Amino acid sequence: MKLIIAYIQPHRLEEVKKSLAEADVGKMSITNSLGCGAQKGYHESYRGVEFDVNLLKKIRIEIAVTEDFLKTTTDAIIAGARTGEIGDGKIFILDLTDCIRVRTGVTGRDAIG
Repeated sequence: MKLIIAYIQPHRLEEVKKSLAEADVGKMSITNSLGCGAQKGYHESYRGVEFDVNLLKKIRIEIAVTEDFLKTTTDAIIAGARTGEIGDGKIFILDLTDCIRVRTGVTGRDAIG
């Protein structure tokens, strides 16, 4: 079992959701987040005060999958999120030691979905 954590541009969320739906991946958690990376932010002026904005808006997607769905899911995220520009995002894949469905108590890969 794996936990996929992806950071994408907010304006690409609908495309990523569409791409995941086409890949039969429908269970996910989505969170608004702030971060910086290769984009390094931008410089702005407000009422004469200059400042750097280096924490940019991102969307964090978390999806627990079995090994069978790992490549399908990551490929779908990439297909929906990629624009070819700096700041398209990152995908992290972590080992998931266990999963427990609260309602039934089912554990392991059967609890994922």
